[in-house]
Amino acid sequence: MDLEVTPELTIPAGELRWQFSRSSGPGGQHVNTSDTRAQVSWSPAASAVLTDDQRALLFARLAGRLVGGEVRAVSSEQRSQLQNRESALAKLAAVIAAGLAPEAAPRRPTRRTRGSDRRRLDAKSERSATKRNRQRPPSE
Repeated sequence: MDLEVTPELTIPAGELRWQFSRSSGPGGQHVNTSDTRAQVSWSPAASAVLTDDQRALLFARLAGRLVGGEVRAVSSEQRSQLQNRESALAKLAAVIAAGLAPEAAPRRPTRRTRGSDRRRLDAKSERSATKRNRQRPPSE
């Protein structure tokens, strides 16, 4: 089962490494006896489908997520191993797609409008007057 990250990038199933273990949480005896937790690992360094630029970009952006040079995704939400496999693949695809996504355009600084400044100052004056009216009058 190949992993389609983007329409241009598909990771072959041979590059994915799977591990299954017992899941925690509700499920009774089913949880105690079946390996439904799915963990999928993929190594960007060993991948044949990435360009050198994509590989460098992934290593830079996913540095905090790499464990032993691999990106991992785990799923144990479902009681079925098949559903957990699909969920883990979706999570891994999302992480890789986010790592390869182009950077957002830098924010263009803008100025506050004259009207918003006036409204902000009016609100501050009103709040100040409210607090001033709550105070005890000065005793003479």
